[in-house]
Amino acid sequence: MTTITDKSLELFLAYARDAGNWSGTPLVGGNVGGSKEDRGNLTQLKRAGLIETFRESGDTWIEFTDAGKALAQEHGVRVN
Repeated sequence: MTTITDKSLELFLAYARDAGNWSGTPLVGGNVGGSKEDRGNLTQLKRAGLIETFRESGDTWIEFTDAGKALAQEHGVRVN
């Protein structure tokens, strides 16, 4: 796995904690993030293989990979 910055980890864990509010696939900028600065962190998380994003109805959503779910679990966060 690629090393990620502390800011990216912080954002990742915030989305992981929020995932339960969105049936496991949180909305980018919904309850967490969405700033211009966060985009670079999301790119880093994608390149690290922790998340994937998809667009639906003009919104961007996060889907956690198996590696992302494992990292969240290491930090005490369960993502379904």
